[in-house]
Amino acid sequence: MASSSSPPPPPLKLPIPGRRNILITSALPYVNNVPHLGNIIGCEHPSPAPASPRPRVFSPGPSPFVSWGFRPAVRAGVLSADVFARYCRLRGYNVLYICGTDEYGTATETKAMEEKCSPKEICDKYHAIHSEVYKWFDIKFDKFGRTSSPQQTEICQAIFHKLMKNNWLTENTMQQLYCDTCQRFLADRLVEGACPTAGCTNKSARGDQCDNCSHMLNPTELIDPKCKVCKNTPRIRETDHLFLDLPLLKDKLVNYINDTSVAGMWSQNAIQATNAWLKEGLKPRCITRDLKWGVPVPIEKYKDKVFYVWFDAPIGYVSITASYTPEWEKWWKNPDNVELFQFMGKDNVPFHTIMFPSTLLGTGENWTMMKTISVTEYLNYEAGKFSKSKGIGVFGNDAKDTNIPPEVWRYYLLTNRPEVNTKTFPASDTLFTWTDLQAKLNSELLKNLGNFINRVLSFIAKPAGAGYDSIIPDAPGAESHPQTIELAEKASKWVEQYLDAMEKVKLKQGLKSAMSISNEGNAYLQDSEFWKLYKEDPATCAIVMKTSVGLVYLLACLLEPFMPSFSNEVLHQLNVSPEENLSFSEEKGESVKAKTPWDFLPAGHKIGRPAPLFEELKDEKVSELREKYAGSQAERSSKALADAEATKIANQLKSTTLSEGGSKKELKKQPGNSKSKAAEEEVSVSKLDIRVGLIRKAEKHPDADSLYIEEIDVGEEVPRTVVSGLVKYIPLEEMQNRKVCVLCNLKPVAMRGIKSHAMVLAVSSDDHTKVELVEPPGDAAVGERVTFAGYSGEPEASLSGKSKVWENLAADLHSNGELVACYKDVPFTTSAGVCKVKTIANGEIR
Repeated sequence: MASSSSPPPPPLKLPIPGRRNILITSALPYVNNVPHLGNIIGCEHPSPAPASPRPRVFSPGPSPFVSWGFRPAVRAGVLSADVFARYCRLRGYNVLYICGTDEYGTATETKAMEEKCSPKEICDKYHAIHSEVYKWFDIKFDKFGRTSSPQQTEICQAIFHKLMKNNWLTENTMQQLYCDTCQRFLADRLVEGACPTAGCTNKSARGDQCDNCSHMLNPTELIDPKCKVCKNTPRIRETDHLFLDLPLLKDKLVNYINDTSVAGMWSQNAIQATNAWLKEGLKPRCITRDLKWGVPVPIEKYKDKVFYVWFDAPIGYVSITASYTPEWEKWWKNPDNVELFQFMGKDNVPFHTIMFPSTLLGTGENWTMMKTISVTEYLNYEAGKFSKSKGIGVFGNDAKDTNIPPEVWRYYLLTNRPEVNTKTFPASDTLFTWTDLQAKLNSELLKNLGNFINRVLSFIAKPAGAGYDSIIPDAPGAESHPQTIELAEKASKWVEQYLDAMEKVKLKQGLKSAMSISNEGNAYLQDSEFWKLYKEDPATCAIVMKTSVGLVYLLACLLEPFMPSFSNEVLHQLNVSPEENLSFSEEKGESVKAKTPWDFLPAGHKIGRPAPLFEELKDEKVSELREKYAGSQAERSSKALADAEATKIANQLKSTTLSEGGSKKELKKQPGNSKSKAAEEEVSVSKLDIRVGLIRKAEKHPDADSLYIEEIDVGEEVPRTVVSGLVKYIPLEEMQNRKVCVLCNLKPVAMRGIKSHAMVLAVSSDDHTKVELVEPPGDAAVGERVTFAGYSGEPEASLSGKSKVWENLAADLHSNGELVACYKDVPFTTSAGVCKVKTIANGEIR
């Protein structure tokens, strides 16, 4: 009996001369919890923080020494980086994708205290959880490592010694809280006390920030501070720390940013975030902490301190590569032959465009510096935020438990990827809702993509006399068939757009371009009426089917970065080996073949057995999932709360169905399905015609000091004239060329002699002293209708004054605590995300 043995590991990847060598990293996810969907696609919201990146001063003096000006959230983006890495492999580039868990710092120590174990045990536990979640999501790392490694200590300390030798480090004395009972300096989050901000009543503000009023704090500012561990009162004590002198490195850093941000096509939000920090002014940044769990500072005076996690964490990219190959310098000290792409959420930008580059530049060594940074905005959950700390949202292990396949989750997250696509419009957050997931799955994947592939393969698989007995027919003359030539031209253009988008790391646009080929394929099948051609014109039918099966293979290739398990299944049904055939490289000529899709697969090739690729997501399942994941994880344990939410959502969904385009329309009444008159007359928010408008021009009313006259484009041939009483609240210059939410079906009314043909929606504070506009996302299309998940139907042509529809519905329009505009608890939603207000929480919208 032959002994079984595991296959040998793949050879280690090193840069190859003459090839395009691409090094990819995604921000290292923090190890103290389970990642949620927001982490996987890009990032979650950080804890509330002030709008400007105001540094936190830790010691007095003419040249303040500071730490970073906000507390960052989980740093992730593993899915986006995986898509780009898979695309690069598909194109034949030499790629190394590095990631791992970030394991040092206060958060790990705190979590270990909570779970009554050691920091190492916490890291072991959550590293395994992260690995399992990413494996289920088909994330394919070349190395998923850890920062608590010998390589991390060695490289981090070596970089530190270089910085010290080159005189980029300074020392300064800081005042910190010290707990005599615990015999330790207290990290920010280990201190709680009353918030010192005037008017704030929070008695349990943390040492770094107050979650009630959002002000950033120093621990020494807290009133009656207490150690969170022993509950005793700490005292102020001086301690020395080391600082990276960023002002001295500014010239080197600015030159790098100016050159690379252009050459690397940095996303707009990355450039804006970086410039905000530069404009604020670079200051020395503290790189040490009074902790035990971290990389030790390798000099005698500081032997009881460790490096600050945001100094050592980015070095983790290097150390994890070193744990992959001892020849790591061929990747990280080879800027002429290696391109570095980094993926993350927007809250992590300054650490990767200022802190980490400054650290590397300060060593004086020839590092591979970041070329391209891809930054996502926030992904919101239903009416609020994903939050690890509060347990809100769908977490990685939850996604698996839904029985929705990983390729569906990947598609949904990527088609909703909160990326920046233009320089014209500002970045915007996007929204996860269960009904939108249902729409994307049922319409785009099932009825469009899956339907096209299944129709093609099922027809070819039919026995002779009805189909081709699973054998791909020959198709002479395809290059001269007008309908097929037109299809090939369209497909080729979509492929060009796909490649252009993916090279620029516009993943969402790349996915859209690939899916458009499926649209073209469906139209081609339908217009050709192939089922008739089979009997009436067999030669043309063969052309149509050989071309269509070529498109199936093309789609499997182009969509592999986005949905690898889907592509593998399609190739299995095509009877094609993924290992041997799945590529789209210039060297093999696949991109050229897009112009002749009938050439992708040879005549005479026998396909496998076709099967449906996607399963419909039913309304009942949507209702069940929304109920299951409502509220926070703590609240989900309350059966009464879950039942109430389920009943509400079920009632909303009873009258809706999803069309192929993903929009909601009222179900046709079935015989015998009668409703009470009261139910039929129930006022629905769908009666309101709220659209995304663009103010083209605004000026003051000539006969009224409090009124503006605006010309607003709401997607019609001619802009509407609108009169708004906003002069006292919003400056005229802020009314120009901005997107707003416009109620378009109120009856026109004359205001001081000028007729207003719509109403701009705004939110007001409780005392009506402050008013702000309700703002749609920057990428929302002008003229698109604002929708409300669970509410369907067409708006009334004109709201009747007698019915008081507007008055009744307006009572439930408000901004919530997360600054999202809502009807009851359902967000104002556009195709680009939810509508928000700037600062007024829980205000009335009128």
